[in-house]
Amino acid sequence: MISLVASTCALLWIAAPAVQGEAVVLRAAKALTCEYEGPGFILDPVVVLRDGEIEAIGPAGSVEIPEGAEVIDYGDRWLAPGFVDLHSHVGGSRGDINDMVYQLNSELRVSPAVIPNNSALEKPLAAGVTTILFIPGSGTNMGGTGVLMKLGVDGYEEALLRDPGSLKIAQGDNPTRWGYGMGRILMNYGLRFRLRRGQAYAKAWDAYLEGEGAKPERELELDIFRYLYAGDTQVSTHTQYYQLVLMTITMLARDFGLPTYIDHGSFDSYLTTPLAKEFGVGAILGPREIMAPRPPRFDTDGRIEGTAWGFQEQGMVDIGFNTDAPVVPQEELTTQAAMGVRYGLRNDRAQGLRGVTIIPARTSGIADRVGSLEPGKHADILVCNGDPIDPRTHFDAVWVNGEKVYDAEIGGRAW
Repeated sequence: MISLVASTCALLWIAAPAVQGEAVVLRAAKALTCEYEGPGFILDPVVVLRDGEIEAIGPAGSVEIPEGAEVIDYGDRWLAPGFVDLHSHVGGSRGDINDMVYQLNSELRVSPAVIPNNSALEKPLAAGVTTILFIPGSGTNMGGTGVLMKLGVDGYEEALLRDPGSLKIAQGDNPTRWGYGMGRILMNYGLRFRLRRGQAYAKAWDAYLEGEGAKPERELELDIFRYLYAGDTQVSTHTQYYQLVLMTITMLARDFGLPTYIDHGSFDSYLTTPLAKEFGVGAILGPREIMAPRPPRFDTDGRIEGTAWGFQEQGMVDIGFNTDAPVVPQEELTTQAAMGVRYGLRNDRAQGLRGVTIIPARTSGIADRVGSLEPGKHADILVCNGDPIDPRTHFDAVWVNGEKVYDAEIGGRAW
């Protein structure tokens, strides 16, 4: 295993919550806390916010309300964590960010294209999305690095959660159209060639930092591998059918030991679940949530099979959902989760809601800061009138980093 202190890599940037000053207390009928383990809810909750974080949360009577705190009582409303979408193309300039001169573009970064609070993010914020992974498109095999960013804040530094957010790899039909129309054999050959170089580069830097080798010459297209092998980011893989997902797991996770998660996993991809579990590969699903009856390449005996259901039946726990916005509008993230439940995902432990909160947060390595309502985490909180993934539910207010950034009663953004 290659180890590396994160501070040795200049690119890694983790922003801190905004400082808010005095405490604010939220009251409501119920809080859906969405912690990874535990009951996942609190009745008659008291939530104390201070300095952009959740200072305390618990049932009324168990949490002391700080003297002088502003108390906001939402009555019969529910509270929930802000939603996390790990596949978005609407965090910046219009359209996908692709550089299709070369097949592999691991040096490409979307960070210069970020536009916080751009118009494409207004409806998602009103629909409860507070964190997105803004990534390059899938025009090439290795599209570059994305950023994890917050919605509802204006400045880049305030919006940034982590850069690099992931290395985007596309294992699917899109990159096979690159250039002269390469097939999947050449696609996999090209990926393995870059992965071998990246692995060697990370090892060389590790040896240098431990005083056991010469300082390597910096290569921009390989820098991301230092973060990957240090565990500071992950590979998010645009991958769909069984064959593609199988190659994603065996190549990236098994052969090269990279922290990897399935992104897009669709159709019969759930058949890879045993291997995915063996190598710690989570499943973030969407925008296609079902395998339709008798599609061109398969025979489902006329059944409509839910992809999330298939993963769950095979024993996968870490199942999340994404939109691939604007393919599915960013504001319809909860509809993706609702579709998963509609087509078979058991929801006895709020798996649908966890699939847009704590599961994607854990999968992307940011669960220490977002994804659930727990002390010490960012105060990203939704106020709604019922189950957040029920399409009939509406959101009255959205808090990000301890500030109310959306209020339906005053026509939208609250500043």
